[in-house]
Amino acid sequence: MIKKSLAPLALGGFGIGMTEFVMMGILPDIAGGLSISIPQAGYLISAYAVGVVVGAPTLVSMMSHRPPRSVLVWFMLMFTVFNALSAFAPNFGSLLLLRFLAGLPHGAFFGVGAVVATRLADKGKAAAAVASMFTGLTLANVIGVPAGTWLGHNMSWRIVFAIVAAIGLATMVMLHRVVPYIAATKGPGLAQDLRIFRNPSLWLALAITSIGTGGLFAWLSYIAPLLTEVTRFHANTIPLIMTIVGVGMTVGVTLGGRLADSVAPLRAIIILLITLVALLCLNGLLAHSQPAMFVLSFAIGANAMALGPSIQMLLIEHSREAEMLGSSLGQSGFNIGNATGAFLGGIPLTLGYSYASPQWVAAALALCGVGLALAMLLHNRRAVGMLAPGA
Repeated sequence: MIKKSLAPLALGGFGIGMTEFVMMGILPDIAGGLSISIPQAGYLISAYAVGVVVGAPTLVSMMSHRPPRSVLVWFMLMFTVFNALSAFAPNFGSLLLLRFLAGLPHGAFFGVGAVVATRLADKGKAAAAVASMFTGLTLANVIGVPAGTWLGHNMSWRIVFAIVAAIGLATMVMLHRVVPYIAATKGPGLAQDLRIFRNPSLWLALAITSIGTGGLFAWLSYIAPLLTEVTRFHANTIPLIMTIVGVGMTVGVTLGGRLADSVAPLRAIIILLITLVALLCLNGLLAHSQPAMFVLSFAIGANAMALGPSIQMLLIEHSREAEMLGSSLGQSGFNIGNATGAFLGGIPLTLGYSYASPQWVAAALALCGVGLALAMLLHNRRAVGMLAPGA
C-alpha cells in the first residue's frame, strides 16, 4: 500500500513511464500519420532520451534551492504542456522538438521526487519510499503502455499524448494538495553544488548506472525478435510477455526497496547485478524454450528494476551537499544505459549472429557493472581507512 503523501509521486511516475515507453508501441502509427518512415520516427525516442540526459542535472541545478514541492509542480507543468502540445504537432520537426522538451523534466522529477520520498518516509523505510515512486513507472508498463498502444492503433496516437497530459495535470493537483510543504535547503549556490562532481564515488555510482543497467536495455531492446525468431512465439504472444515483464518490474521495484533498506545500497547493487548476469546467461542458453522464456521474462524484469531504489539511494548518499542534483543523475545514467545497451546489443546482429546474441552482450554489460561496484566498494574502504585515526 502506497503512503498517501507518496501517491502523487507514483502517479507522476506512471505518466512519465507511459509517455516514454508507449512510443515503441505507437511508432508505426506516428510514422503513418506524419508520412515519415519508421526509422525516422525512431528519432523521436532518441530525442526524448537526450532530453532526459540534458534536463535532469540542468533543471535541478537551476531550482535546487526552491521548496521541493513547488519544484515538482513546475516540472510536472512542463511535462503536461509539452505532452499536450505533442498531441497537436503538425509535422515531424515540431514533434521531434516537443519530444526533446517533454524529456527535460523526466529525470529532474524522479531526482527531486526521490529526495522528497526519503524525507517523507517512515524511519528505516527510505528506500521503500523511493520504490513507491518507481512503482508508478513499472505500472505504466503493465497498464498504460498496452492501453496507449491499443488507442494508437485503433483511434489516434494523438489521443495518447492527450491522456498523458491529463495525467500530468492530475499529478500537479495532487502534489499541491497531498504532499506536505518541505522547506528549501539553503545551500551556497550552484558553483558549490557542482563540487559533488569532485567525488570519485559519485562518478563510480554513475558508471554503475550507465553501464550496469545497459544489460537491461540490451536485453529489452531485442526481446521481440528473440521471442519470435528464436523461441518461435507467435507475434500475438509478445504483448502478453511484455505484460509479464511489466509485472516482474512492479514486483521487483518493491522487493528492491526492501532490500536496500535492509542492506547497504552498494552491497544490494552487487547482489542484484550478479543475479542479473546469471539470469541473462540463462536467457541466452534457454532461448529456444518457451516455458523458460515466460519465467525468465518475469525474473529479469523483476531483478533489473529492483536495482532502481538502491541506485537512487547510492547517488543520494554520495551527493549530500547537493542531494537533489545527485539524485537526478540516476535517470541520466539510466538513459545512457538505454542508448549504450541498444547500440552494443545490435552489433552482433549486424555481424550476422542470431537474435540470441544480444543476451551475451547484456550479460557482459551487467558483469562490467559488478566490476565497477566492487571497485567502488574497495575505493570506499580505502577512503574510510585513510580517515581512520592513526592512518
